[in-house]
Order: sequence, then structure tokens, then C-alpha cells
Amino acid sequence: MDTTDRKLTFLKFFGPAWLVMIADMDASSTIGAAETGAAFGYKLVWFMLALIVPLYFIQEGAGRIGVATGKGLGEIIRENYSRKNALLMSLPMALTDVVTYVVEYLGIAIGFEMIGIPEFFLIAVFVVHIGLVISKKYVTFEKWLIFLSLILVGSFAADLAVRGIRNCFPIYFSTSRSFLFILAADAGAVIMPFMLFFQASATAEKRVHFSRGDGRKMVSWMRIETLIGAVVTELLMVIVEMATTGLSPTTNFASAIQLSKALTAIAGSYSPYLFGIGLIFAGFIALVIISLGSAWGTVEAIGLRRERAFWIYVIESIPALLISLMLPQSMLVNEVLNFLVFLLIVLIGPGVIMGLVLRNKTIMREYASSFPYEIAYWFSFVLIVLMGLISLIAFL
Repeated sequence: MDTTDRKLTFLKFFGPAWLVMIADMDASSTIGAAETGAAFGYKLVWFMLALIVPLYFIQEGAGRIGVATGKGLGEIIRENYSRKNALLMSLPMALTDVVTYVVEYLGIAIGFEMIGIPEFFLIAVFVVHIGLVISKKYVTFEKWLIFLSLILVGSFAADLAVRGIRNCFPIYFSTSRSFLFILAADAGAVIMPFMLFFQASATAEKRVHFSRGDGRKMVSWMRIETLIGAVVTELLMVIVEMATTGLSPTTNFASAIQLSKALTAIAGSYSPYLFGIGLIFAGFIALVIISLGSAWGTVEAIGLRRERAFWIYVIESIPALLISLMLPQSMLVNEVLNFLVFLLIVLIGPGVIMGLVLRNKTIMREYASSFPYEIAYWFSFVLIVLMGLISLIAFL
């Protein structure tokens, strides 16, 4: 065993799967989970926990592509299915990610107001965000994002602690339009298009960094990390749902003042601060991870090096910041559930082509999907997409 192999440990390889899962718990997912708690209480806890399964199997595929090829998903699609197809898969993601940035900034603004920080500090968030993604290699600043993710987890967990847990975990289902739409929105929150591109590219970055490491060991570690991340992110959704149970369904989640008063009434004076801190870090981590996934996927599809992604960060981020400073925060709540459902539609193309890549032994070699993993991937993917179709029927 050479020096590189001896130094390569699970903790050194840890990062991509965890961070992409935490980024999945972004401002829109947080608000969506809070609305679910206000509307249905604990009635959807079972569904949130069930989503761990499709989340794991879909994201495991993205991570395995990164380990097997040392390349991102955009590059793999371009090399094997043409540049045109790569652009068709990545550009819709990049366009929707601009909207996602706006949602993250609006969510951070609400969190700022809840803890008494002026909204114009969003400019500082923008500067830190852009400085982070363009100044250092991913493997260098990854550890800082992991540290911030622990603050996020701790904030929401503490918020539930001060709220208290009810002794009620019902299994509930309804065919009402509102219930089906909420199911689809929560499914939309569990897998977003940027997640596929980010985990493949970030894992590939780690694979290249440890170029002489044992690939099979890396796959094993990636799977463990992906499972941990899947469990934690869905538990966070459950935690937010439980912490906001008891809020009136008519609560204005876009109003920091009203939301703070509502949380204080059911959980005490510390609750708004804890929720606000969690919302801020959820939005910021998502800004960084989404921008990396979006930019990497786009430049890979075009055929450029990842170092050339600077202009994509700027082109996407500056308009998003300006729009978020001009738009009323009510836009976040009014459109967030519709947006989460729409993301399921954008996911179809990348999800299908990723499934084809995973079974292609020429591309994946010994890391191609075994029969059980292939069945699990397609079952998970079809299930998530069907939730989107159900939501459209319910909406119409």
C-alpha cells in the first residue's frame, strides 16, 4: 500500500454527498417543510422519511459516476451522447437555478430580519458567496461548508427542542388536491437537477485529488456518506415540519415579523432566532453548492475547463441578487411550492440520461450498476417523476 492509499481515509473523502444533501435543505425546502407542518402537522412525517430511499439511490448513482470516471455528468454526456444533448440537459438546470438563487436570497433576507440584521447585508452574502466559489479549489473550501452545515443542523434541532415533540406520528393519506400537491412539492424538494451535476463533479474532483486511491473503497465510502446525508436531510425536513406544527395555516411565512410572533407563541422567544439562523445557513450553503453544480454542468457540456466557470457564476448571481433586493419577500412563499413541483419536470432529462450512463459498461466499467441497483434507481426515479405528474393533475 503506497503513501497515498495509507493517507486516504473516509473523513478525507467525505464531503460531496453530505454537502449536496444539506444544500437540498435550502430556503425553499425549509419554507416548504414549514408550510407542510402548519397545514398538516405530523401527518406527512411518514412521507418525508420514505423519501430517504429514492434520494439515496438517485444520488448514489451521481456519486458513482464521479468515482468511476473522474469526470462530471455534463462532460460524460457530451463525450458519449453529443454536445447538443449535454446542453439540453444542463441549460434548463442553469436557467432554473437563477430562480433558485432568488429564492435563496429571499430566504436569507427573511432569516436576517428574524434575528435583527438589515436586508442590505445580502450584498455581503453575495460577496462572500462569489469570493468562495472563485478563489479556491473545491477540496480546499469544502471543510468550511461542512462546518457551516453543522450550524444549520444544530439550529433546526435546537428549534424543535424548544418547541417540544408531540406523541403523535399518524399515517395519513388523502386524495384531496391540496394534499396531493403538498406531496409533490415535498418530492420536488428531495431531488433537484443541480444535485446530480454537483455530486458527480465534486466526487470526480475528490477522485482526481486521490488519483491513486482504491476506487472500490471510494465507492463504498461514497455510498455510506450518501446514506448518511439522505437520512439527515430528510430528518431535517421532519424536524422543521414538527417544529412548525401548531402554526396557523394562514401564517405569512414571507413576513419575518408575523413568522417570529407565530413561532414565539408556540415555542418561546428563542424559536424565531434558531429558525432564522437555520434559514440563513440553509440559503447560503445552497447558494454555493447550486452555483457550483450549475456552472460545472454548463462548462462541462460546452467543453470548457471548470476554471472557466467564473462568468457563469457572475451572469447567474448578479441578476439574482438585484431581483431579490427588488422583489417583495411574499414572492418566496407564493411561488415556492409551484417552483418545487416544476423542478421535477426539469429533472426528467438528466435523470433519464444518468440512468443510461450508469448501466453502460463501456463508460462505467466495473462500476456499472448491478441489477438490484439498476432496479432501485429506475424505481426511485419513476416514483419521483410520478409525484410531479400527480401534482399537475391536482393543480389543474
